[in-house]
Amino acid sequence: MTTNKSHLFIGQWRIVWMAGWDQDYVDMEVPGYIAFEKNGLGNFQFGLVQGQTDYHINDNRVEFTWSGFDEGDEISGRGFAEIVQGELLGHIYIHLGDDSSFRAIKQK
Repeated sequence: MTTNKSHLFIGQWRIVWMAGWDQDYVDMEVPGYIAFEKNGLGNFQFGLVQGQTDYHINDNRVEFTWSGFDEGDEISGRGFAEIVQGELLGHIYIHLGDDSSFRAIKQK
């Protein structure tokens, strides 16, 4: 279910903290980010992990599945996030692999 709060998630969010990786890794190739487009799709990259997302928004929570690559190896997973006091707080899971909570700030 999409709500009138959906527009709050749209845009690019700069990942400023991850529990599973230090910021040097998060920003290794590009500044780490997660982005949501109006069409229910999006993308992210942190370190050498990059993926394309398919997301749904329900109230104040975005839930997504994703597929992508880690150092050229195909991987996939899922995740979720909520906007709390203007920040995006969430968790990302790599299928049969690592997972991490994250914090991101919306880019202008």
